[in-house]
Amino acid sequence: MSHDTHAHDAHHEIEMPHASMRDYVIGFLLSVILTAIPFWLVMTMPLSAAATGAIIMGFAVVQIVVHMIFFLHMTPKAEGGWSLTSLVFTIIVVGIMLAGSLWVMHHLNTNMMPMPHEPTSQVTGQVL
Repeated sequence: MSHDTHAHDAHHEIEMPHASMRDYVIGFLLSVILTAIPFWLVMTMPLSAAATGAIIMGFAVVQIVVHMIFFLHMTPKAEGGWSLTSLVFTIIVVGIMLAGSLWVMHHLNTNMMPMPHEPTSQVTGQVL
């Protein structure tokens, strides 16, 4: 007679976070607001292009956090904190890869691009 002890063990069950309709509505309203404000900034252009771009990127980061909290239910308590730990690790790896790629491309551009030639005099060898 086989007895499956894993089916009745409460420690191995993954507890899914429960969200209410109120949480989904708050997340939806925040998402709409965080989308409408950058849209308005682009359509009316009350600020410079650099300031508008910086503000839009800030709103994008806030919107990512809103989505993770209200729709993906990523909290330090969810799944024993492993989902948040894996997110932090992923952000660190992507940051290292992005910074390294930009560093390599900058140095390749600096060291591999041909230099503009300045006209020199054939007689004196000086720059004209």
